[in-house]
Amino acid sequence: MADGPWYWCLVHSTVEPVDGCPNDRRLGPYETREEAQDALARAHERTAQQDALDREWSGEE
Repeated sequence: MADGPWYWCLVHSTVEPVDGCPNDRRLGPYETREEAQDALARAHERTAQQDALDREWSGEE
C-alpha cells in the first residue's frame, strides 16, 4: 500500500492517493487512508458545531 498523503474525492466518493483527481474536487491531504475516509463525517460534525456557535452568537438559541 502506498504512503500518504491521502485525499477524499468528492466526485468519486472514494479515497485517492496524491495523483488522483484535481485538488478542487477533493478534501485533504490526510496522513492516513482512514483519516481521508472519515473526511466527510468530520466536515459534517464541524459544520454542525459551527452552526450551533453561530446561532448562539446571534441569539437564536
